[in-house]
Formats: sequence, structure tokens, C-alpha cells
Amino acid sequence: MKLFCSRSDLDYAINIVSKAISPNNTLPVLNNILIKAEGKKLYFSSTNLEIAISCVIDADVRSEGSITVPAKLIGSYVSLLTDEKVELGVVEGLNLAVTSSSSSTKIKCISSDEFPLIPKIEKGQEITLSVNALHEALTEVVFAASLNTSRPVLSGVLLVSFEKGIKLVATDSYRLAEKSVVTLKNPTEPVSCIIPAKTMLELSKIISKAQGKEVKINISKNQALFTIDGVELISRLIEGKFPDYDKIIPKEIKTKIEVSVEDLSLVLKRVSLFARENNNSIKLSATNDGKLLISSEETKVGEEKAEVSIRMEGENNKISLNAQYLLDVLTYITDDKVSIIINDKASPAVIKPVKEEDYVYIIMPLKI
Repeated sequence: MKLFCSRSDLDYAINIVSKAISPNNTLPVLNNILIKAEGKKLYFSSTNLEIAISCVIDADVRSEGSITVPAKLIGSYVSLLTDEKVELGVVEGLNLAVTSSSSSTKIKCISSDEFPLIPKIEKGQEITLSVNALHEALTEVVFAASLNTSRPVLSGVLLVSFEKGIKLVATDSYRLAEKSVVTLKNPTEPVSCIIPAKTMLELSKIISKAQGKEVKINISKNQALFTIDGVELISRLIEGKFPDYDKIIPKEIKTKIEVSVEDLSLVLKRVSLFARENNNSIKLSATNDGKLLISSEETKVGEEKAEVSIRMEGENNKISLNAQYLLDVLTYITDDKVSIIINDKASPAVIKPVKEEDYVYIIMPLKI
């Protein structure tokens, strides 16, 4: 294998596919990137056996071939090169020579024969979305998924189609986020699948730097393929039934509060300093004098009571919530005002951005 390519293209491709490398791989070859020169292209692939990422760049290929190179080392090395043109070649068996006008190095590699075969996804239901719409949806939903894998379905994001688009839903059973996204191309048949939240996080990182405007999703029986800008991300799907979450979304509105995200966030951060000693439990009391009282119980470090101005419709009400769950949603939404809907102390609180009708966030109450 011998070729010439752009350093910036090489750096881009290595950074993209490195997102599928897990730090605790047991197989040494899974810490490597498969590099394959063929035709006028240089192909890159990596996998942790749950997700696989592939990428392709243009190259001046003098002789074809393939090898796997340590992801961390090649990524760090290429990022420190200053020349724009780089020569890659396999030398002395299993060594990758990286040569520029001012430096040359040899990196010990592993044969491409040891690299696991990345499965070709069978053609399934296709969905096309705007990059910006999908990135916003992932930002507002994925954080609500469970980090605990003891209940696998909760560590994933539900993707379900409807007439004009798809819904993305995540929950850890204490809070839930749902976002509806209008699609550019909808599947021909109804789709419902659970995609690992880790996959969605990596997808979000990839599309945040994408130049293209569209993301294509192909959903097959047990895999999902995401394609953008010549980058392909393949992920397994999670088997199981997602909770029937519609039942817990309150349908009535006894108290509706409208409040500034910035003002509420500041107060919550202060109260949280004291609520940490009490599992982040805070009490919200809304009164029709235009004030929301937010307080913590007295703990070892003290207590805090603070007020924030609100616009309120309905009756006086109060509820106890996890402060961090409320802060999380305020961090990820883009609107400057939110509505908080409270029915009673035993019903979930509903948080919605004032200007976004396609997003809903629910927090289960704590005992008062």
C-alpha cells in the first residue's frame, strides 16, 4: 500500500471513525482503525462490535492495500503535523510509514485480516431528515436516557414514525423527553425501534460538524444505518418493548407557569447547593401573586429559599422535584422561556418550551 493524501482530510477521517473506539476493548485490533486504499479513495473503518463507523476521503493511490493502525497514536500524530501533503505506505511487513516534507515515522500495526467484518445492512425503511432538525432533537432528548444498562430498553432512544415525521423519546423512568421532527422523506411503512443512546450521542457529534444538510436513516430488522457526508454509522438495535409512556403524560392543566429559563436556572443552581445533601429534592410553590418559591429542606450545610417571577394561570399549587432533572432540561432547550404544568403533588410535572410545540419533558414528583 502506498498513497498520498491531504493531512486535513486524514485528520478529519481519523477523528470521525475514532468515535467508535471503546477504551476498554479486550481485542487489541478493536483499538485500531482499518485503513484501505482502493481506486482513488482511502477508506477508514472502526468498530466496538456494537457500533461501526466508516468514512472515505480522496487519495492519490499508487498501490492498493490495507492495514489496521492504532487509533489513538495515529490520531495524535497526524494532528501534530504541519505539512498539508502526507504520504502513507506499508513497509517492513506490518508497519505504517507516515511521511511529510519535514518528518517521517513508522507505526507498528496489526494485519487487516484480524479486523472484524463489518456487516452490510440489509435494505429496510428509509428516513431522510434535516441535519439541524436531527441535531436539535438529539440534544433535547438523549440526556434523559438511563445510564444504567440493567434495563436495556431504558438505555436507548425510541424512534417511532408518524404521518409527517418521527418522534424521538428517552426515559430513565424518573424523567422523560419527547421530540417530534418533521422528515424530508418518511418511511413507506410504520417504524418503531430502540437505538442505543450511546449511538445517538456519537451521531450527534458527527452531524454537529457535518457540511451536508441531510441525514439518511435506514432501519432494518436489527440494525440502523445513518449516512451523511460520506460517513456511515451502523448500530445494533435494542430488543424489547419501550414503556407505554403516553399514559403518564398529564392531559389536564390545573396550574400553568411561564418563566424565564435564565432566571429559573440561576435560582435552581443556588438552591441545588443545599439540596444535594437531600438527593437534590427541592420544593416549588406557585402562587397567583406572580412568584414561584423554590426551596430546599434544611440539610447539614444549611437551607435556601428563593423566588422567581412568573406568569401563572390556574390555581395555587406545589410540587417536589429533583433539581438536577429540572436543570438538565433548561440546559439543553434553546427557548428563552418555558412553561411548567403542575396538577398535584403526586402527578408528573410537564415542562415545555413556550415557542416549541413539538417538545415535551416530564419529571416524576418526589414526596413532599
